[in-house]
Amino acid sequence: MNYFVKGNPDLCIGCRTCMIGCVVAHEGKHIFEVDPDSYSFNPKLHMVKTANLSVPVQCKHCENPACMAACPVGAISQKDHCIVIDTEKCMGCKSCMDACPFGAINMTVQTGKFQADGTEKKVANKCDLCYGLSGGPACVRVCPTEALTLVTEDELGDAMERKRAEAARNAYLETHPQE
Repeated sequence: MNYFVKGNPDLCIGCRTCMIGCVVAHEGKHIFEVDPDSYSFNPKLHMVKTANLSVPVQCKHCENPACMAACPVGAISQKDHCIVIDTEKCMGCKSCMDACPFGAINMTVQTGKFQADGTEKKVANKCDLCYGLSGGPACVRVCPTEALTLVTEDELGDAMERKRAEAARNAYLETHPQE
């Protein structure tokens, strides 16, 4: 089973700390030393913030990902419980972005890399659960309100057992009303 990060809109305050944690995890702390106008800030998640709701939206690491099926060059693959993009293979066709039912993929400029026509190379960008980095997803680790959790197979199984127990208890109460 692929893992994924779940956001709780009841706990999320929309501070965007998860976005900063994501960029620092993938780019390093040098981003704090560069001119902000010269740096392309590209987190692998997107904050949705309205008057009534705030929660990050990111890749759900589907078991049968539409993005992977849509990629014509095989740049998207499954590795260690997550779906990752090989930016060296990605040709920027946007097929994965169009196929994603969650809107979790965007295109980002690869600094210092160029297309044959001289324009900057753009590649697909999405949550990779901080694949290859120690400590798990940075967004989960840095969230000040603990609104983000990494959902693993064990955690999902435990949640299903709790829901089944609750459903059984409710069914019993419906057939045996209190007197």
